[in-house]
Amino acid sequence: MRPYLDLVRDVIERGERRMDRTGVGTLAVFGAQTRYDLRDGFPIVTTKKVLFSAVVRELLWFLRGATNINDDLTQHTPIWDAWADADGELGPIYGFQWRHWGGTPGGAGGAGGAGGIDQIQQALDQIRDNPASRRIIVSAWNVADVPKMKLPPCHAFFQLHVGGIDDAHPRGQWLDLQLYQRSADLALGVPFNIASYALLQSMMAQECGLVARHFVHTLGDAHVYLNHVEGLKTQLAREPMPLPRLVLAAKPTLAQTFDDIALEGYQHHPFIRFAVAV
Repeated sequence: MRPYLDLVRDVIERGERRMDRTGVGTLAVFGAQTRYDLRDGFPIVTTKKVLFSAVVRELLWFLRGATNINDDLTQHTPIWDAWADADGELGPIYGFQWRHWGGTPGGAGGAGGAGGIDQIQQALDQIRDNPASRRIIVSAWNVADVPKMKLPPCHAFFQLHVGGIDDAHPRGQWLDLQLYQRSADLALGVPFNIASYALLQSMMAQECGLVARHFVHTLGDAHVYLNHVEGLKTQLAREPMPLPRLVLAAKPTLAQTFDDIALEGYQHHPFIRFAVAV
């Protein structure tokens, strides 16, 4: 996870001091990119503990199309509580856009929506049927729906790329994923985002008979909140540990459950508590 740590160090050392909507203030760099090779191990931060179980629960919640924190898949994942309304609803956020773009929103405890365009299934179909396409894109940034969302998407859209296409491998050999993240909280959000999209990439690659290769993370406003600086300095002083291995059940992406996903050999330094800026 050296690319992540190098980015954190760079933002702390040369970031522009900015005020932000939370009032906390940040150090920020605009326009950054990191790259992780999933063949070297699963890219999860080891210089502090990242709660992988929460990563899995949130991703499965998104893939279900859910938009309400009272959905049973999020019972141990209070990540979204601070933004939800009194009924637990968040509006047409990630899961709704991924699975029901243009569809009808659902309600509390439901699947989050009905009808519309299932972008995840479309992407899987494109990977299999048209692997050379440059249009395998999933977007959460629906301009018409942004005002209805309690928190507009930070990780706004991602593109999938099938590599290794030749006469011997007309369907390709590996799957890369590039994420564009408009706003990136380096202490709290980014370690979670890296693990989440690497997991999604791995699930989709497995379903399509490909090897998950590069996760490319492109960041717009890459920032460190001022009250996170000392905790991140503690992290930077720690030596990274070997990366763990992801184990998935042999199931399609949309059929995976919490018990189908595991990390083997995740060694990490102690947890560091960072305040959430809402």
